[in-house]
Amino acid sequence: MASKYQIYYTPTFRKQFNKIPKSIKLKAYKKESLFRNDPFTKSLKTHKLKGNFKNYWSFSIDYSYRIVFRFISSSKILFVDVGTHDVYK
Repeated sequence: MASKYQIYYTPTFRKQFNKIPKSIKLKAYKKESLFRNDPFTKSLKTHKLKGNFKNYWSFSIDYSYRIVFRFISSSKILFVDVGTHDVYK
């Protein structure tokens, strides 16, 4: 089944993704697969951010790691950053 969404990655996202542990990367690949079909699947815990990040959303890879993203259009999504809660700083 083809994905409904096209995902793009910022240089920051790519750089940070390379730094996270391999076990988290493996979880991230599985979560991205779910995300591509439905960004609001309950297990992702997708939520809108506030404050300086009011135009962004986040979903969980696991308890500690998350991916920050924003919608470019109805079918295009930009992954902005990945990491622990430090990504909000």
